[in-house]
Amino acid sequence: MKTDILTEKHRLGIGGVAIGTAFEDITDEQAREILQQAWDVGIRYFDTSPWYGLTKSEKRFGDFLKDKDRNEFVFSTKVGRLFHEVPESEVPPTMWKKPLNYDFKHDYTADAIKRSIADSLQRTGLNHIDIVYVHDLSEDQVGDRYPYFLKQASEGAFKVLSELRDQGVIKAWGMGVNKIEPILDCIDSADPDICLSATQYSILEHEDAVDRLLPAVKKAGVKLVSGAGYNSGYIAGRERYNYKDVIPKGMAEKRARIGDIAKKYNTDIVHAALHFVLASDEFASIIPGASSPEQVKDNAEGLDASIPAEFWNELKSEGLIYAKAQVPGA
Repeated sequence: MKTDILTEKHRLGIGGVAIGTAFEDITDEQAREILQQAWDVGIRYFDTSPWYGLTKSEKRFGDFLKDKDRNEFVFSTKVGRLFHEVPESEVPPTMWKKPLNYDFKHDYTADAIKRSIADSLQRTGLNHIDIVYVHDLSEDQVGDRYPYFLKQASEGAFKVLSELRDQGVIKAWGMGVNKIEPILDCIDSADPDICLSATQYSILEHEDAVDRLLPAVKKAGVKLVSGAGYNSGYIAGRERYNYKDVIPKGMAEKRARIGDIAKKYNTDIVHAALHFVLASDEFASIIPGASSPEQVKDNAEGLDASIPAEFWNELKSEGLIYAKAQVPGA
């Protein structure tokens, strides 16, 4: 029996990519300030991964959360890579600005999943993990080995996570990926509860998800969490799109036009992006990352912002939002 682990109070969470030094070398002190701000504004859903900063983000989340009442928050992390310590000279090149001294390998077998969960519990100092996402089992991460790893996960990760859920060791599991196909493949072969869909559903780009992803998860009774709902900062004005420096053709003009219409209605594109994602019945939560306490505060204020229906009507009339996409109030 699937339960909705993420409730109304978890609609806004915080993700751990930036705290893992994805975009700048955030210090331990800055990370704590960001997480403290999240707690202070009422955020009670915290998501990270051992991949972020090669275990750095997970340790930082644990250092902050381990002294909190464990019944007060939902914590999710990820499996699919195993980490081992190496000399600094052997740390592989990654997207992280200042990772810890670890190397890794992809492994989606049952034994690897159990070890990964044990490692995460040890790193964080927490006594249990609420949601476990099978991380980056997707062609954009594992390339042409995707069929091999999907078979490995179908026989290993998917089965053992369902068993751990049924035993009460975890509360829910699903995929944590940047593409649609792996979520569809998982639904076909297993019984996930909730999936973290990153870069696939935002106010700027959502048509494919509306047509293929949302109907499939609705039919399966699977909820979604939005990762990179701001296209990894592009909506907020950064010149990166979905963690890459290449901006899709026409996207700058689209962002500028939505921004102009937002100003007309006394709102801003970031707040609109937040409300757009949460308007979809299939999304239980959005978990934007943050590089500063101010960003966290702005997200919380955005959640409470009132955006007039006329704003959404104008976006739809100009074709800036897909006609079939849900919008707030509709």
